[in-house]
Amino acid sequence: MINRIMESVDVKLGIKHILERVEQSYLKRSPGNRCAKPTLVAVSKTKPIEMIIDAYSAGQRHFGENYVKELWDKSTNELINVKCPEIRWHFIGHLQSSSVNKLLKVPRLEMIETVDSLKLANELNKKWGNISPSKPLKILVQVNTSQEDAKSGVEPNTVVDLYRHITENCKHLIPDGVMTIGKFGHDYSTGPNPDFVCLLECHKNICDTFNLSPENVQISMGMSDDFEQAVEMGSTIVRVGSSIFGYRPKKIDGANV
Repeated sequence: MINRIMESVDVKLGIKHILERVEQSYLKRSPGNRCAKPTLVAVSKTKPIEMIIDAYSAGQRHFGENYVKELWDKSTNELINVKCPEIRWHFIGHLQSSSVNKLLKVPRLEMIETVDSLKLANELNKKWGNISPSKPLKILVQVNTSQEDAKSGVEPNTVVDLYRHITENCKHLIPDGVMTIGKFGHDYSTGPNPDFVCLLECHKNICDTFNLSPENVQISMGMSDDFEQAVEMGSTIVRVGSSIFGYRPKKIDGANV
C-alpha cells in the first residue's frame, strides 16, 4: 500500500513546487516588509515514514505533527533518526496536560506552536525546566482569531497578557511569536483574510508593548489553501501538508512532468 502511494505522489517535486510558490509570494510583499523568508513546516500527520525521509532528502528540515503519540512514534523511529539527523519537529495540534510529559521528551523538538493558556504555559515551563534547564523551549501563543468554539487559542485581546506572563514568569520558555489556524474557506475576492489581519494586529501589539523588533517575532499563519496569501501579508511560518504529501504532477500528453 505504501509503495503504491509513493509511486503516485512526488514528494520531492511537491517540496520544490511549494518553495517556489513561497518565494513568489514573498517577493510580492512590500519592500519594507521583506525580513527573513518564511520557514516551511511540512505537515506530515498520517503520512508514512518513507514520505518524511523523501521530503528530508529534498532539503526539508522542519516537520509538523498534530498528535503527540504520532509525533513520538515518528521522532523515535530508528530509520528517521538514521536518515534524518537534522530533522526539527513542530507540534501544531491541541495539547492536553496529560500529553505534556511525552511531548517534551520528543527528540529534536523545535517548537510548540499551540500554547493557548496560562496553565499550559506554566506546566510546560516547569517540566521543560526539569528536562533541559539550560536551553529554553521555543513556543508560540495560539490565537483564536476566528473566535470559533471548535478552535483553540486565546482571545485576541488577551494575547499580550499571556505573552507578558510567559516573558516574566516562564524562564524555561521562549515566547517566539503568535500562531493562528483561522477560519477555512475565506473568499479572497472580498478582501484580505480577517484572521490574518487580526493576527498581524496581535503581532503589532506584542512588538509595541515589549519594544520588540517585528522581524524577531514569528507569525505562523497559512496552510495548503492559503499560504500564499499569508506569506504575502507577512507570515514567517507556513504549515503545508496535502500540497506536499499529496502532490501529483500534472500530466501532459500522458506523461508526468
